[in-house]
Amino acid sequence: MAVPGKKALKQFSSSTQSIVSDEDLQVFCQPCDEEGTRIPAQGYCTDCNEHLCKNCFTVHKKHKLSKQHTLLDLTKMPKVLHQPSTSTHKCKSNKLSTPCCKHPKEIIKFYCHDHEELLCSVCVTLEHQASSCKFNYIPDISGNITGSKECQDILKAVENTSGQYQQFVEDAKKMTNKSNSSLKEALADIKKFRQEINQRLDELERQIKDAAKVKEQENSKHLKAVETTCKDITKFLKISADKIKQLNTPKQADQLFMELQLAKKTMKNDEEKKLQLLSYDIEEHNFRANEAILDLLKTEKSLGTLTQKTLNIKFPCVQINSRRSLHEGEICGKTSKDKVSLRSPSVQIRSRQSSHQGEIYVKTSKDNSRCCIRGMTLLTPDLLIITDRNNNAVKMVDTSSQSVSYQLQLDDKPWDVTTVTSTELAVTLPSKQTIQFISISSNKLIKKHNMRMNGQCHGISCNQDKLVVTYCYPGKLQILEMNYTILTTIDDKNMFKEPDYVTCNRSSIYVSDSEMKSVTRLNLQGDVIGSYSCIVVPRGISLSNNGTVFVCGWKRNVIEEISEDCSTGNVVLQDVIDPFCVCWSEETKNCISVVTI
Repeated sequence: MAVPGKKALKQFSSSTQSIVSDEDLQVFCQPCDEEGTRIPAQGYCTDCNEHLCKNCFTVHKKHKLSKQHTLLDLTKMPKVLHQPSTSTHKCKSNKLSTPCCKHPKEIIKFYCHDHEELLCSVCVTLEHQASSCKFNYIPDISGNITGSKECQDILKAVENTSGQYQQFVEDAKKMTNKSNSSLKEALADIKKFRQEINQRLDELERQIKDAAKVKEQENSKHLKAVETTCKDITKFLKISADKIKQLNTPKQADQLFMELQLAKKTMKNDEEKKLQLLSYDIEEHNFRANEAILDLLKTEKSLGTLTQKTLNIKFPCVQINSRRSLHEGEICGKTSKDKVSLRSPSVQIRSRQSSHQGEIYVKTSKDNSRCCIRGMTLLTPDLLIITDRNNNAVKMVDTSSQSVSYQLQLDDKPWDVTTVTSTELAVTLPSKQTIQFISISSNKLIKKHNMRMNGQCHGISCNQDKLVVTYCYPGKLQILEMNYTILTTIDDKNMFKEPDYVTCNRSSIYVSDSEMKSVTRLNLQGDVIGSYSCIVVPRGISLSNNGTVFVCGWKRNVIEEISEDCSTGNVVLQDVIDPFCVCWSEETKNCISVVTI
């Protein structure tokens, strides 16, 4: 049998004279010979088991994939062709034939671990030449993929995701039916109310009916979009799962590996589709009658309003334990500023480990912009108050139902918020240099009086009927009574430059300064009694009852825990993407942080 790179020698018996030409004794370059060109070999690669001509030998020493191979020159190379090893033969027998999506004329042969991408030779040369980029030839790493834990995990994730999309459709149907039913009930109330008034209300009734009809059409249109999108995704996932099951044999290891990576990447890419589906609020409607309409019929222009309550559909969350670690419950892929992330360490301070409790989307139908959460305080273990700067709003978040239960619109952009009493809040409005007081009644927020300040007030905290307020531009701190009597003012430029947030208890005040990169401790008279230098920009700050301080390590993506005297600190929560504000729940021993991305 002829071997590539060398002509077969003519065989003769021992009694017959052998006549062999010079060409027959030569060993030729095997890569060139496979392309139909016969060039004498000038070297040999022990890793590839191939003879190489002068040009191939030079290129072999320079290419990233082969420059570490062991090469023998003309004087040391074997004079006969080596038969390929069993492993090499096995790899070549499992032919790679999948074309590259970027370079259709090239075949996928490599896998980049850093970018988790399947590559052809052109991809490697043009896009993955950085020294930090680690990749392998697929046949070299696919041998153990058959029946592996990764294979089982991805297959299980594919099947689970398919089921979750189907469940999402069912939930969407139920919510849409409930929404449509509520609309019908509202229309019935309209008709009942309409019977009590005269014929002049016909036009107003028709207007509100039309509004309900449009909403019903929007619901139907959205439901159809949900069904179509989810159906397409589940269909693709089923095909992918079938391929994975079919290829899950040792002989199909390469194809199995590529199919697994494609399935994993496809599921990540579907995150944008998830966000699009979630961007539409399915709402429950009730009719609120205008009781004054009988007396003011001639001047009123509205029959009533359709009140709305968003019915939240929980979208399935996918987690694949691969090379990257994800917190349980996190949604992979693209994220937004419109959610609150709940994370909690364990009770023991020195052995705390991150525990992700979930995420709450706080964007509502009243919002005109993306949410920008800059302040928060825990009213009860289940009620969280947050300030949405971009939408000029204070929102009450029910952490048990994971929804916004009430939203109060303000006249300006709020920053921080603090609890004054169990039924009263105080919110800083930096641009207006004002503190807005808000009362809480029947789970509603109501604007009360405001207090004019002498600067751009940012951080605010309350303790023992005293307010502690920080100012930026220029940076300073004030301690004052509720009647605006200023007790202490600290405007030392060497102490504060940009004090964004403040928290306090009966004995101490803690201020985080993003410009100074420090947390400063003061007594109630305003004297500095401790300081902690942060590695990165500190933002929101909170206190536990035992005096432990929690501060957001913005850009470092951590929550730091600082001792009461500010002498020591350590990280208690990691992988919190750009945390801006934080609060502590003493009842549940939970550290709750807002994530803004």
